[in-house]
Amino acid sequence: MNYDLIATSTFGLESIVAKELKQLGYEDLQTDNGKVTFSGDEYDIAICNTWLRTADRVLIKMAEFKAETFEELFQGTKAVPWGSLIPINGKMHVVGKSIKSKLFSVPDCQSIVKKAVVETMKSTYNTNWFEEDGPVYKIEVALLKDIVTLTIDTTGSGLHKRGYRELAGEAPMKETLAAALVLLSNWETSRSLADIFCGSGTIAIEAALIGKNIAPGLNRNFICEEWPSMDKDIWEEVRSYAKNKINKEEFKILASDINGRILNTAKENAVKAGVDKYISFQKMPAQEFVSRKKYGVIISNPPYGERIGDSKEVEDIYKSLGDLYKELNNWSFYIITSHPDFQKLFGKKADKNRKLYNGRLLCYYYQFINNPPKIKE
Repeated sequence: MNYDLIATSTFGLESIVAKELKQLGYEDLQTDNGKVTFSGDEYDIAICNTWLRTADRVLIKMAEFKAETFEELFQGTKAVPWGSLIPINGKMHVVGKSIKSKLFSVPDCQSIVKKAVVETMKSTYNTNWFEEDGPVYKIEVALLKDIVTLTIDTTGSGLHKRGYRELAGEAPMKETLAAALVLLSNWETSRSLADIFCGSGTIAIEAALIGKNIAPGLNRNFICEEWPSMDKDIWEEVRSYAKNKINKEEFKILASDINGRILNTAKENAVKAGVDKYISFQKMPAQEFVSRKKYGVIISNPPYGERIGDSKEVEDIYKSLGDLYKELNNWSFYIITSHPDFQKLFGKKADKNRKLYNGRLLCYYYQFINNPPKIKE
C-alpha cells in the first residue's frame, strides 16, 4: 500500500533530510518547516527508519483539512479510513499540538480525534467495543493556522535513539544533530577528523557511522514492526541489505576532552556503537591539539556559557580556538555555539554560518572552510 510519508526534523535540518531522501532514491519531495513529505510503501517505511541519520521520525499522513470548530475536526477525522491500517485490537494513543489555531485546547482536540477514530472503527469492524490490547498506533493531531494534519507514527522512540548512548554528558547533543554537523562538513575518510570537545563522543561516533556507511537504525526496533500490515520479511531484507552495505574503510577519528570521566563514557558509547576501532580518545585540553596532517577537519560543540558559569572561561576558549585555527592554517573548522560574539572572539568571520537548534537553544554553525586542492587528472 502506498502512503504519504513525512520525515520530521529539527528546524534547520529539513534540507539535509531532503538530501538524504534523494540519496536513498526518493523524488517529488515537499520540504516545509520541520518536515519533508514524500510517498512510499511499507518497504520504504522500513528503509527510511533504518537509514535516515538526521530525521526525527517517519510518519504516515492520514489526512489534512481545515477545521475551525470541534465539529469540523470530528467530521474530518471520522472521514479517514482508519481501519485500513489499524487492526481491531490496535491500541490507539492520540497526542497533539496546536499553533496559531482557533482550536487551541490540545486535550480537547485529542479527545475529539480519539472519539472520531473509534466511530470510524466501529463502522469498519461492526463492533461497539475495542480491547485495544494489540500493537500501538500513535496518532497525532497537529493544528497549524487552522489546518489539521493527522498522522500515525511508524518510528516509536525518536530516530536519535540509536541504542549506543545510554550514558551522556551534562549537555548531550542529539545524535541526529551530530550527524547533520558531519554531513554539512562534507568530510570524507581520506581527511583527518577531530572533535576537540568530544564530551560523550556523539559527533565522533556519528562520523564513524557515516565513514563506515553503517545504517543508524540497524541495531534498534521500531514501533511499526509490530503492526500486522508490516511484513517481518521486509525488515529482515532491509537489515540484511544494510549489513552488506557497511564498507571496509580504515580511518581514525580523533576525539579529545579535558574531562577524563566523560571520556570514559565516550569510550563505552563507541564500543556499544561498534565503532571504537575507528576513534582514538585522548584526555587533553583543546588548546593543546596538534597535527602534522594537512587539510584536516575539526567539528566541535564547545561550551556555550549556558553550561559553564564563568563566561570569561568560555570567551578564553573561543580565543584559543582562533589561535589554533591560525596554527592549523589549512584545516577546516566547524563550530556550533549559541554565543553571540563567537566570530569576534575567534578572530575571523566564518565562510558560512547556519542557524540550527541544539535542543531548544538557537545556535549557529560556523564553518571555516579549507578544502584540499583538487588533484588534476
